[in-house]
Amino acid sequence: MTMENGTSLKIFSGNSNLPLANEICAYLDMPLGDALVTSFPDNESFVRFNENIRGADVFLIQSTSSPANHHMMELLIMIDAARRASASRVTAVLPFFGYARQDRKDQPRVPITSKLVANLLVAAGANRILTMDLHAQQIQGFFDIPVDNLFATPIFARYIKNKMKLKNMICVSPDVGGVERTRALSRRLNSSIAIIDKRRPAPGKSEVMNIVGNVKNKNCVIVDDIIDSGGTIVNAAKALKEKGAKDVYVFITHAVLSGQAVNKIESSQIKKLVTTDTIDNSKKIGSSKKIEIISLAPMISEAMKRIANSTSVSSLFK
Repeated sequence: MTMENGTSLKIFSGNSNLPLANEICAYLDMPLGDALVTSFPDNESFVRFNENIRGADVFLIQSTSSPANHHMMELLIMIDAARRASASRVTAVLPFFGYARQDRKDQPRVPITSKLVANLLVAAGANRILTMDLHAQQIQGFFDIPVDNLFATPIFARYIKNKMKLKNMICVSPDVGGVERTRALSRRLNSSIAIIDKRRPAPGKSEVMNIVGNVKNKNCVIVDDIIDSGGTIVNAAKALKEKGAKDVYVFITHAVLSGQAVNKIESSQIKKLVTTDTIDNSKKIGSSKKIEIISLAPMISEAMKRIANSTSVSSLFK
């Protein structure tokens, strides 16, 4: 595809989320680039671009989800191969940025792994990063190259308005750290917010969940960036119901869904959990009656188009 500024746009994908990559290309009405991304019998990764990318504006789509190390290595090798093939610019598109939760040194003798990952991506030759709902905004500062961090909040707000049409609704943050994300959703929905304050009353005592805000007889909408094992969200839903909440809905950007997470959700007091396709979870979710996946392909596609045309990405959220 030739963009407005005359550059040639080419999109390639690693193996972590091919369905999303194909959706993005379908939205942009262009083919997914021809590249071999495979592993040798000893599990070493190998990449070869099977078409000319000299002078092209190359976008490499790869979520660094489980197995995170393997998918990260695929992406790094793809970036290096693209640079050595004389691409004019290489944008790494990470719908899910793995290691984002390791963003601080909160105890002695531990690494800041998300900073290390940022260094690796830059050292490999990435010129720009496009990602979705970083766990912590400050991770953008770990990079010495431009970072475009997209937000799922507008997609969630549109879904709630058009498909759910909830009355007597309140947006809920599952912890103090997620208040800004919850407030952003509540502004779009013109609703109030509540906060779940988790704390241990004394060392060795069980964690207690205090609800800050009135949720009685209200439809609660919990919003968060990541669900992993599911324990926190399931317990949050239980705490809300104990305080008299009518129904509990959950909106999550990145569904890691480790271990028995899906079973926990199915047997919980959550009425519905809506997540996105930043991670390919189609096999895990299967025929779940409570989990629904909505696609972020249109938003990511529009962002990629704007980056290629050197126009504003932030205007997507106005």
